[in-house]
Amino acid sequence: MSTLLLATRNAKKLKELRRILEGRVTVLGLDDVPAFEELPETGATFEANAADKAEQAARETGLPSLADDSGLTVDALNGMPGVLSARWSGRHGDDAANVDLLLGQLRDVPDERRGADFVSALALAVPGADTVLVRGEWRGRIIREVLGANGFGYDPVFVPTESDEAGDARTSAQLDPSEKDRLSHRGRAIEKMLPHLLRLG
Repeated sequence: MSTLLLATRNAKKLKELRRILEGRVTVLGLDDVPAFEELPETGATFEANAADKAEQAARETGLPSLADDSGLTVDALNGMPGVLSARWSGRHGDDAANVDLLLGQLRDVPDERRGADFVSALALAVPGADTVLVRGEWRGRIIREVLGANGFGYDPVFVPTESDEAGDARTSAQLDPSEKDRLSHRGRAIEKMLPHLLRLG
């Protein structure tokens, strides 16, 4: 089985990818390899940030490296928070503060204008080869209160279109992990990337 480095210290992202790729690819995280000074995220797009992270990890470790840059784009906020999703409140990775700020910004926005997309850009960098980029998107809407304990980030306020169409209006944080893996932006991006990952071995 081939080995892949996921260029992240986000334990929840690592767990999600390991679950999706179980039995097909061995996935390591940055805590499993010798430390190096990680570049800041300065790209204007999800794809640019993902490529920068994957290419640096491949250079530093010599391992095939996969990086994800993902976030939420909200129609009423002209696509923001976008690449700033993880630090929208000013503190990187503070999920509760980010969600609180988002809900505050949308307080007066009517339900019909609360559309949003989760976006995941994946970059695969293999030493000596061109970087492969794919993108997955998941359409939905932002509700007015936090619901559900699964997932992370903006999951508790995001109701995917599939959930609305099924008539149950569950948030991403209320979905079963296997259901989320199948529907989500990251799951869709991984499916696009999978042929490239399976060729690593």
